[in-house]
This record gives sequence, structure tokens and C-alpha cells, in this order.
Amino acid sequence: MAEVQAVLSTLDLLASQPASGEYDGVTELAVRHFQQVRGLSVDGRVGEETYRALTEARWSLGDRLLRHDPEHPARGDDVRRLQELLLELGYDAGRADGILGPETEAGLRSFQRDYGLTSDGTCGPATLRALKQLGRRVTGGRPQLLRQSASLVESGPHLIGRVIVIDPGHGGADTGFTAGETTEADLVFDLASRIEGRLAAAGATVYLTHGRTGDPTAAERTAFANDARADLFLSLHMEAHGSAHARGVASYYYGTGSGASSTVGEQFANLVRREVIARTGMLDCGSHPKTWDILRMTRMPAVRVDCGYLSHPVDRLLLLDARLRSTVAQAVVAAVQRLFLPAEADPPTGTFLLPARG
Repeated sequence: MAEVQAVLSTLDLLASQPASGEYDGVTELAVRHFQQVRGLSVDGRVGEETYRALTEARWSLGDRLLRHDPEHPARGDDVRRLQELLLELGYDAGRADGILGPETEAGLRSFQRDYGLTSDGTCGPATLRALKQLGRRVTGGRPQLLRQSASLVESGPHLIGRVIVIDPGHGGADTGFTAGETTEADLVFDLASRIEGRLAAAGATVYLTHGRTGDPTAAERTAFANDARADLFLSLHMEAHGSAHARGVASYYYGTGSGASSTVGEQFANLVRREVIARTGMLDCGSHPKTWDILRMTRMPAVRVDCGYLSHPVDRLLLLDARLRSTVAQAVVAAVQRLFLPAEADPPTGTFLLPARG
């Protein structure tokens, strides 16, 4: 706990480190603040993701040499800042996710080559000086947004040949929330199967991250999508909460809340949420940037959709109805198709239809 408090103090989120090293109320508030600004689940607990984010927050650009290591990729705020600088200069460094992968290395080598430096893919003092001297060069919008949007349009409007990975939340021993004799895992898997059938009928290649009895870790789910070289990744959930008022549909995409985000992921999250709301009449809880591993570790646009609250009586009655789940599946397929349509051919929300299945 002393290590956590030391990092929070370094980040000016904790005025002074408690002498006892105990996890007191002040420390919990600091953790909650950190989780909020970093796009994590705000629960005040230092779990695996929060601890890793605290560790990564300790690094500033220039604190260490940065180079790509396929076995143990460098992670940290310094990596994310490097990615942001390269993107601002017009180099394709991939997503600004704080993970130094092959895309970031390629962007760094291109910059070094163009600037007359040794193109070794290592960000040392000379490369850092050059980056800071040049400063921002791309203006008029986020460069990654322009690049990703152009790539999307150029790929064509069809779904034939698209690879889409559907991730049913929970599974196996982790059944999620239980509604009567039905579990969240059962309902989500049923929904995922309906979406799979409709997308396959439209010509897409669709994979589920696991079967009805499986429960892979977040790392295994994202690795599966990356190995499949998916074009899109969609994680499906149904929520539950202690508050009697919690209800509605929300969607999430990779983003820090401070500019670094998956821009196509954000677009897809908005499309899915709006289509579901328009067709079901459920409460709109908005789209939100998060840095959860399930969104961050995927190398393609990834979205999580919470399709309602099984703990709320109205949402629960809707979600237990197979017809409603078919409507949600139809909404998801419409959102996938709309993502690849040019603006002039994009139909109004709630109007695009594909033949019903299941």
C-alpha cells in the first residue's frame, strides 16, 4: 500500500503519504479520482488493472530508453506521449494506448529516417530532442481520426469477408447476475448467437471468443481477436447494480477521456447504442471512453455494450423476452453495416433492416 500511496503523491492526488501506510479514506478518495481520470471502473479498490495503471503513470517521456520488445512490450505514460507526438507529426504509430507495439516502432523508425537519425526504433535522447523541436505539425483534427476514417471508407461498404469477433460476457462458472432460473451468461450467449447468425447471413466471418461453458480471461479474449485479425470486436454484457434506479443501455470504447482514443471504436459505440435505443425504447446511458483491458489490448476497433440492467424490473422483463433480444441483435447488425457505409448512403438510425433470423 505504501507503493500505491507514493505514486498517488507523485501524481499530486495525495497531499501526503500516511505514516502508517494504511488504506484510509483519503487514500480511497485519491484512488477513486485516479480511476475516474484514467477511464477505469471507479470502485476505490486497487485491483490488477488499477495497480498496472498506477505503475504506468509513474513514467514520463525521457525517463527511460524506449524500444519495442515483442516478449515484454514497454507500457506507460511515456509510451503514450511518444505515440501522441508521432501522430501529431503525421506518422502512423497506431493507437495512443501506451503500449509500444510494432506499429509504434514502425512510426518511430519512419520519423527517425525522415529526420536523418539512426533508424533503430529506439527513442533515446537524440530522437526525443528532435520530437520536441518539431512539435505539432498536423492540425485541423486528430490525425488518427482522419487516417482511420479514410481507411474505413476505402475498405468498401460490404460485409463480405469482414472478420468480426463477438465476446459474450461471463460464461462457465462465472454466470454473472441471476434472474430467476436464467443467468446473465445464458442471456448474453443467446444474444451473441443471434448476432452471429445475422452477420454470417450478411457475408461476414464471425467468431465467438468462447462457447457456452467457457470463461477465458480478458487477455485470452483479446488475444483471440488479435490472432483472428478481426476488423471489429464487440463485447456483450447485461448489467446489475444495487441501486433500484439503475437501468438502460450504455456503450464503451477505448479512450482516456483526454484525447487519446479509438476513433472508429467511438463511432461504432455510438452507432450500436443509438440503434439499440431507437429499436427498443430503453433508457439511453450514453457512450463512454474507458481503458479496460478488453478495449485497450485489442488491435482493432473494440466496443463493449451493456444491453440493460437485469437488476431493474423493467429492463429484466425486456431482456428475458426472446423477441427483444432478436431486436437488439438486429440493431447491432445494422450498426455494423452502417459503420462501413459512406456518409451519403448512411440511413437514419433505426431504419436499416436485414432479413430476420433466429
